[in-house]
Amino acid sequence: MVLLAAAVCTKAGKAIVSRQFVEMTRTRIEGLLAAFPKLMNTGKQHTFVETESVRYVYQPLEKLYMVLITTKNSNILEDLETLRLFSRVIPEYCRVLEESEISEHCFDLIFAFDEIVALGYRENVNLAQIRTFTEMDSHEEKVFRAVRETQEREAKAEMRRKAKELQQARRDAERSGKKAPGFGGFGSSGVSGGSSSIISDVLVEPEKPKVVPAPIRPSGPSKALKLGAKGKEVDNFVDKLKLEGENIILPSTGKRPEASKALAPPVNVESVHLKIEEKISLTCGRDGGLQNMEVLGMVILRVSDEKNGRIRLHVINNDKKGVQLQTHPNVDKKLFTADSLIGLKNPEKSFPLNSDVGVLKWRLQSTEAALVPLTINCWPSETGDGCDVNIEYELQEDGFELNDVVITIPVPSGVGAPVIGDLDGEYRHDSRRNMLEWCLPVVDSNNKTGSLEFSVAGRPSDFFPVTVSFVSKRTFCDIQVMKVSQVDGDSPVRFSSETALVVDKYEIL
Repeated sequence: MVLLAAAVCTKAGKAIVSRQFVEMTRTRIEGLLAAFPKLMNTGKQHTFVETESVRYVYQPLEKLYMVLITTKNSNILEDLETLRLFSRVIPEYCRVLEESEISEHCFDLIFAFDEIVALGYRENVNLAQIRTFTEMDSHEEKVFRAVRETQEREAKAEMRRKAKELQQARRDAERSGKKAPGFGGFGSSGVSGGSSSIISDVLVEPEKPKVVPAPIRPSGPSKALKLGAKGKEVDNFVDKLKLEGENIILPSTGKRPEASKALAPPVNVESVHLKIEEKISLTCGRDGGLQNMEVLGMVILRVSDEKNGRIRLHVINNDKKGVQLQTHPNVDKKLFTADSLIGLKNPEKSFPLNSDVGVLKWRLQSTEAALVPLTINCWPSETGDGCDVNIEYELQEDGFELNDVVITIPVPSGVGAPVIGDLDGEYRHDSRRNMLEWCLPVVDSNNKTGSLEFSVAGRPSDFFPVTVSFVSKRTFCDIQVMKVSQVDGDSPVRFSSETALVVDKYEIL
């Protein structure tokens, strides 16, 4: 017996699952199965039909057929026995004998078919053995997992032992009055005294590496090979990608040029510099309503002059949205609650020098639709040859200003560019990512609303989720640092600040 293929097909000859045991092309097996129903209209009560080249041995399975394609010189009795085993395997993996269920468990069926037939010849197996073979566990895999878990436990134990040694060394250094080992912590640098308290908190961000300017080399002709220099071919390739609408991410910064430019620090940075940053995450439904909104903010302080280390920040909180504030553990919480001042618990100590320190953070979480800063209404309408899509935005707060607003709408692939109708602003069609980007440089009280209309082939569900990105020089929660003063004498200190609101996630599902 030589079994060419085993397949599950519909009564129209459409192949759902087919396993070939000899070298056959897809066109060949599809042609054989498509011809199979036409050969059955003979009125005979046999379970096989023959052509000039092959024999079909089949068994009805409700609305489907289990078909074996063999050579004409194979043993028909062995073919029928093999067919019965194939027919008994299918209910083991499929609860109902329908096309969707067969397609869902197609790989399980193929693995079982391979246990029945190998290289076109029947294996001496029964249904119980097939089930055992397909579900068999690997002893080598169990050994590998056991070894890996043992290594992970040993590594964790070694990590805890090293941590205890570091803590013991730190305590010994504090008792002897020596400088503690330099393994970090808020207050460990720029603070005099041996009893400095060390705080490790998620608010403390690592110091960013400083950019060292390249040394000036003497000018003149040089024939040396320059390693790492960007050639003209690379520049041309990048320019072509930009022309095609591809967003190029610079490897040196890891950010897109637009975002990094919007969040660039001020030119004149004082010895006391403040960064007030906010990130917004928002999810709305396509039919309206806010599913979830979360705003996370932080005030980051950087002191670069030792004489300005002992300072206090005067905070003004004009928020009326119900924000939750939290100060750093080393900040005097009572002083902040009573007078809105951020200062250390021990006023004799200084803030660390040349490091970014988070001193205040806040969080706002809400499901009130009235708090959404920028509402998006996307309305696809089906037509005879596709969809007409109307999308509009509306700024909810008059005093808010959003920059570099990009509203991204997915479009179906393979249907060409959308036909743009009315448009406020500009648009870009990214054919690589199948996205239509609606770009607005500024959204403020002068252009609170705007709309875009376009037509393209597709269904209404193809144009979701709509995503939005923007930046703003004003925070969503109105929290500002208005003044910085010395602890002694309350004399004002010159400071610089930068404020940025960026989008972490903004989706209309």
